[in-house]
Formats: sequence, structure tokens, C-alpha cells
Amino acid sequence: MTAVLSPTLESAYPDYLRCLDAADEHGAIDIALALLDDGVPADEVLLSLVAPAQAQVGEWWQRNEWSVAQEHAATHVSERVVAAVSVAVRPRATRDRVVVACMDGEWHALPARLVSEVLRLDGWDVTFLGASVPSPHLVSYLHRHDPRAVLLACALPMRLPLAFQAIEACRRTDVPVLVGGRGFGADGRWASKLGVAYATDARAASSVLATAAFDSASAPSLVDDTEYAGLVAARVELIDLALDRLDLSRYSPAQVDATVADLGYIVDSLAAAVYVDDATLFGEFVGWLCEVLDSRGVPLHTVGRTFDVLADRLRDFPRAHAFLRGAAVS
Repeated sequence: MTAVLSPTLESAYPDYLRCLDAADEHGAIDIALALLDDGVPADEVLLSLVAPAQAQVGEWWQRNEWSVAQEHAATHVSERVVAAVSVAVRPRATRDRVVVACMDGEWHALPARLVSEVLRLDGWDVTFLGASVPSPHLVSYLHRHDPRAVLLACALPMRLPLAFQAIEACRRTDVPVLVGGRGFGADGRWASKLGVAYATDARAASSVLATAAFDSASAPSLVDDTEYAGLVAARVELIDLALDRLDLSRYSPAQVDATVADLGYIVDSLAAAVYVDDATLFGEFVGWLCEVLDSRGVPLHTVGRTFDVLADRLRDFPRAHAFLRGAAVS
């Protein structure tokens, strides 16, 4: 991700990245607060410094240039910076209450936290519920507090079926729903499939919330979910089948665990693509997976072999079979 920065932010950006690299919480906070002192608006600090830097951290992890531990340390620093900016700039709420939450199983909380803070800066009375909020607890909270809207974040397309369940549960409370995050596609295409309002970023979310009636609860354009249900039921079988066909004799226990996790991601992403009837979802996941595995020295022919095994088992699943056969492994 290429950061588009003002001159002041542009000069601070490399120093901020160095602070993330060194897990220097105090240094990163000092940079953010100095920008505020220089007159840079708080939302610019959050969206044009913290957000692109965190995206860069994700790319470094994806290319195997950073470890998971480094990524977690940097994320913690960014979370502390967001908190410091929030404390330094304390606008009074002039607009209705809204609730922001990550759906159950969604642990990437920082993007949703950034949205929460930008909405707060724009005058909304924001309650941020954090990562992985179980739907029954979220519904109970909405019933109790009756906010203007609930904003749900989803970072991974493979979680779209669960996202739809959460959306429908929230709608039954009569609280309008707005969604965001990469999980709904770069252009929100899968939000449209699920029949729910979508915002591309925090500023867009504020604009949508200001619309009198943004959640029209349009009917989702999902196909019959019999094939999706069959994939979910066969998930463990499919993972075991693929494991049996791979030569894991030279793998360490940690590598075996990682392989099992990757197979789970493959099946879950395939199921999500079937759920929204869109081969591009699986294709984009495969491109990402191949980049991650290649950067870690995993031969990509093992991915192609796995797809062959799964496609042979799923001959009676026309969409899943076609998606597997159409996936480009390179």
C-alpha cells in the first residue's frame, strides 16, 4: 500500500515505521502527538499515518520479511498510538450513538478501532466492542442500548457466511447495519451480495450514517446453499484427505500444524466463494496464499496437487469443482 501523505506526514512516516520496527511505543506516540501539535488533524494522523503503516506491516509479514511476533508488537504499538490520539483529542458527542464491533472470530480489531475513533472525531457517540464479539452477546447489547446503527467489521472473505448470520441477527433487533473491511471485497461487492450497506472507509462510514435510512435490508442475492452446507459438513474429511496425499515425512510438528491450518483456509475460502457464488473470491485467496507460501519456501506444486485431490472428491459439487479447476497456482 502506498501512503498518500501531506508534507508533514510524509516526513514523519519513515520515522514512524522505524518505531514500529523497534516496537518503540513511546517514540511512535511522540511522533503522533507532535503532528497534532503541528496542526495536523487527528483523523489525518489516524488514516494517513497509522493506517498505511499498519498495512505496510501486513505486507512485510506476507512477504516473510517480518515474523508474527514482530507484526503483533507493531500492532500493539499502533493501538497505543490510537489510544494516545484519542486521549489528546476529546470531542464532545453531538450525534447519535453507534456501536462498532468485529464479528465473531474476527480478531483484526485495529481497522475497526480506527473507524471508531474517526467517527468519534466526527461527533458520533461511539461504543467500540472490540474483537470477536459473539452474535448473541452483540444482539443483547443492541437490545439494551438501541443505538442509531451497528457497524460490523470483517477482514477475511472466508468469514462471509458467518458475517451474514451476524448481519441477520442484528437486523432482527431493528438496528440498521453498516459493514466494512476487506472481507467484503475491495469494492464492497460481497456486501451487495449479502444485501447490506457498505462503507469503503471511516469517512465514508460517517457519511452513510448521516443518511436518514441507509439500511434498506435488500434481499441478499445468494444462491441455494445446499452445496455450501455440503462443503461445511465435509470440511474435516477434505482436510484429512488432502493431508493423506501430501508427503509430510520431513515436516516438523510446527510445519504440520501450519499445513493443517492452510488446508482449513483453503476449504473455508472455497466454501465462502460457493456461498456468494463468485469464483473471484477463491481466486484472490489463492493468489494471496501462493505469495505467502512462496515467500516461506513452500513448493507451490503442493497447492496444485491439493486442488486436484479436492476437485476429484468434489465432483458432485459443481461450483466448488469449477472454482478449484479454474484457480491459477503460480
